[in-house]
Amino acid sequence: MKILTKIIELNELKEAAQRRFGDFVKAVVDIDRDLIAIEAELHSDLEALLLRDGSKQQHLWGINLYPEASLDEFVEFDSMINIRASQGNRSRGVENPAVQKRIVEVVSKWTKK
Repeated sequence: MKILTKIIELNELKEAAQRRFGDFVKAVVDIDRDLIAIEAELHSDLEALLLRDGSKQQHLWGINLYPEASLDEFVEFDSMINIRASQGNRSRGVENPAVQKRIVEVVSKWTKK
């Protein structure tokens, strides 16, 4: 479990996926601070890590990264931490297209796909 401090290469993501779930890596993105935390059993563990680091919960979104997938399927917007009725997000997905776009921007900054 770590907050990325340098760009992660695709082969590193593949290795991380193999260590835990086989084909994907859980991640949490802070869309305000341009941060991403990866590699935990639960998104909530990554969320807690980022909160301890100074992130605010309303800016954190859980995703899954599929290093073997095509570019349009690389990011999956699916996590229990995304259920936030108070922010208008009533599902495990990310319903706001602008937030989805911002998540992809942060992921693109930290990953080589």
